[in-house]
Amino acid sequence: MASSHTVLMPLVASAYSVAQKAGTIVRCVLAEGDLGITCPTDLQTKADRLAQMSICSSLARKFPKLTIIGEEDLPSEEVDQELIEDGQWEEILKQPCPSQYSAIKEEDLVVWVDPLDGTKEYTEGLLDNVTVLIGIAYEGKAIAGVINQPYYNYQNNEKQKLREHGNEAKAGPDAVLGRTIWGVLGLGAFGFQLKEAPAGKHIITTTRSHGSKLVMDCVTAMNPDDVLRVGGAGNKIIQLIEGKASAYVFASPGCKKWDTCAPEVILHAVGGKLTDIHGNALQYNKEVKHMNSAGVLATLRNHNYYASRVPESVKSALVP
Repeated sequence: MASSHTVLMPLVASAYSVAQKAGTIVRCVLAEGDLGITCPTDLQTKADRLAQMSICSSLARKFPKLTIIGEEDLPSEEVDQELIEDGQWEEILKQPCPSQYSAIKEEDLVVWVDPLDGTKEYTEGLLDNVTVLIGIAYEGKAIAGVINQPYYNYQNNEKQKLREHGNEAKAGPDAVLGRTIWGVLGLGAFGFQLKEAPAGKHIITTTRSHGSKLVMDCVTAMNPDDVLRVGGAGNKIIQLIEGKASAYVFASPGCKKWDTCAPEVILHAVGGKLTDIHGNALQYNKEVKHMNSAGVLATLRNHNYYASRVPESVKSALVP
């Protein structure tokens, strides 16, 4: 067990390895062909269930005093040893713990887990939308997070399978499948190349499958040059940090704390901002309600511009 005086970095290092394991589980379930879908109105697959068992059980074994809150309700059955990940990512263990977190105790941390963000897209084959999210909060604030993209580069992989060997087949960075992004406030965010959206362009990323009049009223008020409708909160934050979008706008109570905790850290660690539609910081203590009932507004830059354009009708409809 990690010493309480150095708990954060070992926990992040474990979360990194655990997220990679979960990503492998997500790929394996799809490859086997039986998604085991339950509750069509609130999609859940075998991959959601197995990935959450793996994440929660692996972290709880190594850090038994943590509070772990996951998206899926799981039976309290014995977890198969094959789902347990004991590893820790060595590169993270080499990093210094930011001084403000050096004396944190294990029992003071809350871990928010979305084992498969973008389940609907996963079932429909839109695999670049899918992420595994592990967020770590202290005193109600998201301070560390890990995002695994199980299918990062899968499009390049598919292209390579279809081509003969040749220069054209070398598109992409060798098309290695999957990647893991991680961050700690005060240290930074790693595993991707930071890029800003084109200056002067208002490119809005928003929900693909949970649209409503409220959502569209808010998006329209941003005077967008383009609107990207995609799945997954993790995926939308990655669009912001890789320059594909200027703002993530979701004027709806449909997003949960496990959707935003890890992505918020990555965004904040590179100078971005994630709030509710009113501009309030989200709270992640263990007693908080799971729903982000006042929506989500996230930007890498110019948060005030987008916040100022949220219509009063939208604000009054979404109560924090």
